[in-house]
Amino acid sequence: MKLQQLYSKVRQAVDTYKMIEEGDKIALGISGGKDSLSLLYGLSGLKNFYPKKFDLVAITVDLGYEGFELGPIKKLCEELGVEYHIVKTSINELIKEEGCSLCSRLRRGALNNKALELGCNKIAYAHNMDDVVETMMLSLIYEGRFSTFYPVTVYEDTGLKLIRPFVFVTNAEAVGFRNKYNLPVATNPCPFDHTSERSYIRELLDDINKHTSGVRQRLMTAITDGTLEHWKK
Repeated sequence: MKLQQLYSKVRQAVDTYKMIEEGDKIALGISGGKDSLSLLYGLSGLKNFYPKKFDLVAITVDLGYEGFELGPIKKLCEELGVEYHIVKTSINELIKEEGCSLCSRLRRGALNNKALELGCNKIAYAHNMDDVVETMMLSLIYEGRFSTFYPVTVYEDTGLKLIRPFVFVTNAEAVGFRNKYNLPVATNPCPFDHTSERSYIRELLDDINKHTSGVRQRLMTAITDGTLEHWKK
């Protein structure tokens, strides 16, 4: 995927779900993975030509694992003209038994607190289309309901609004962008990575796709054209 295609897909999501308003200050959560770094490119570029003016800052929550090198990401932010902040934590010491669920809550809390400290009113996550579909499948299989996260969510406790401008970008497109632009992806040192139910769902969808090509796109269509109110275009 080329840069102009990335801009187009990010803007499609932003316009479809009215994610950005005049004067917004958006905190982009940077995990160090290909998706958040691609969205960094997308939003920093969109900022230059989008009719509604907004500010952008990038924030990484450092969980405390050794070997998590953020120097190249800091350099990329400088090149793109995006203010970058690293929040140091010891979350790794708190999740040894509980794993992903607790980690997600603690990371979200740390990110939200820093965003509020910086005067942001919105937070951007880089969940891609595959993440949307996989979450729906998790809900369907493990909870017995047709559901997934929303493109826009309001945190009632903080007043922050969460936006997901990457939802129309497929995982394959993000991989292509990472390779084409040599993104400085930071290796995830988390011992729970690739061991969750989500990994199982990803493998299941890969297997289904071997028999029925394009299954993820059709499932995404079922989400955007279906009964989920927040996803209706």
